[in-house]
Amino acid sequence: MTSALTTYLDRLSIALSSATAPEVPDAVQPDRGITGDVDTQGDIPDLSFLSGAREDHLAVAICSVDGEITAAGTDHEFPIQSISKAFAYGAAIDLHGMDYVDTVVDEEPSGEEFNALSLDPHTKKPKNPLVNIGAIRTHAMLGTTRQERTQRLRAVLDASAGHALEPHRETWQEELKSADRNLALAYMLRAAGSMTEDATEVVSGYIEGCSVLATVTDLAVMAATLASGGTNPLTGEEVFSRVAARQVLSVMLTCGMYDNAGDWVSDVGLPAKSGVGGGIIAGLPSRFGVASYAPQLDLHGNSVRGTLFFERLSTDFALHMLDGVEPRDLEECAQELMEVGTHP
Repeated sequence: MTSALTTYLDRLSIALSSATAPEVPDAVQPDRGITGDVDTQGDIPDLSFLSGAREDHLAVAICSVDGEITAAGTDHEFPIQSISKAFAYGAAIDLHGMDYVDTVVDEEPSGEEFNALSLDPHTKKPKNPLVNIGAIRTHAMLGTTRQERTQRLRAVLDASAGHALEPHRETWQEELKSADRNLALAYMLRAAGSMTEDATEVVSGYIEGCSVLATVTDLAVMAATLASGGTNPLTGEEVFSRVAARQVLSVMLTCGMYDNAGDWVSDVGLPAKSGVGGGIIAGLPSRFGVASYAPQLDLHGNSVRGTLFFERLSTDFALHMLDGVEPRDLEECAQELMEVGTHP
């Protein structure tokens, strides 16, 4: 992946950076293929400003399963937030086995907001590991002590990125101050008999994992680690078993974009996970991982411009998993788009 794809990503990132609401709602903006309306431009959460988020921040990156990286935009580090949930889930599967994890956390879309106070009324299990209550329960599975859980999650995140990632202490501490809802979820799990670990310690460790900083390139490598069957394409380290990587991608496809998962599958068609820090990762199995960063969020908690990026990328390169189209070489397809002038 070299010149044509780099140019494509550069121009698309410029188009997304200057994207504004068209005069007619849902109108297609000339020469850009970007749609939007005044209700979907997004806002930056106050928490993101603590790690330096700005309105003009935008970055995109692709990492192939062979380790080739193409990126455009800012190299700003930002908290990965809920993206960490996918990697904690994979770690829990490899630690305990799929059969056990499935008895603790389900794998069904919830159709509810990410922080909903919700447990299955019959099984007492969280609906899936990518909503907050499911992620808290999954984090509790990573060890018998807070330190052990934290170390295991950090080790998996570091190995997936190919280098050490550090938490943003200010974000971590600020989230702890306003953790009442997550604590309520943890106590709900305890009250239902679904968790025995100390609620405060589990939530603190879970929030620390969400505060870990990464660049969009780090996230693309992490997504490629999942897409390659669990092996980091840069280091060659086996981070997850193939069973765990496949299961993580499966749940990402159906649950990774919260209560907007249905639209995402229809419009983009890739397993993906978002975070309220503005990041989105997605993976096309056996081919590559993709990541975007733009801090403005929609009402679902997903990056507005990140979603637009993936919609355009999926359309231009026919990436939808259910298209029935033979996968194409990214560089070759980018070259064609540049030559016929359909690029941004």
